[in-house]
Amino acid sequence: MRTEFHQRLDGLAADLARMCGQAGDEIERATHSLLQADLEAAEVVIGNLDQLTARKNQVEHDAFQLLALQAPVAADLRAVVGALQTAADADRMGGLSAHVARIVRRRHPARVLPEEVDGYFAEMGEVAVALARGAQEVVLSGDVDLAKQILDDDQTMDGLHRHLFTMVLGGDWRHGVGAAVDMVLLGRFYERFADHAVEIARRIIFQTTGSKLTDNDAPAD
Repeated sequence: MRTEFHQRLDGLAADLARMCGQAGDEIERATHSLLQADLEAAEVVIGNLDQLTARKNQVEHDAFQLLALQAPVAADLRAVVGALQTAADADRMGGLSAHVARIVRRRHPARVLPEEVDGYFAEMGEVAVALARGAQEVVLSGDVDLAKQILDDDQTMDGLHRHLFTMVLGGDWRHGVGAAVDMVLLGRFYERFADHAVEIARRIIFQTTGSKLTDNDAPAD
């Protein structure tokens, strides 16, 4: 029974890793659509959201079955409950990618962003993909050091997000209110995407060590 239980836990972890990997694929594709005004890529991201949600629902089904049939305790219970939360995080990451794509679709055939900010969003997209890939690896390995690296890398996203606000609020902004609103929304979507990756990393640390990071343990802003 214990062997079967841990095999099913491993199956859950593999499903969660695939979800994180897909979330990384979707934000990468969404960023491409944003920078290139690529409507076809945007539609793919929007269409793929149902697939990610279906995976989340399957993880939930499998996790609840484990809870009902195996009555796990201690670390095993943390892993099963954590799987439910991680599936929700990965699904929301996909949803945020779709939010980016919907702005592209709404503005098409026009570009969403002024060219002068393309570089910032290209970097935000790269950071988001790296965070999702890191979450994918951490879910499979339980590597605490790698999980802590995700928290460190999130600081780059936070810095880019803050800089976007500085640009919009500065006196040199000349692209109108609509572009400013789009840029603030997009910046928020990328920042929230990163936050969900961080939540996954924090959860893995707790599942592996039994301890939550304190504010003193977390990286400084």
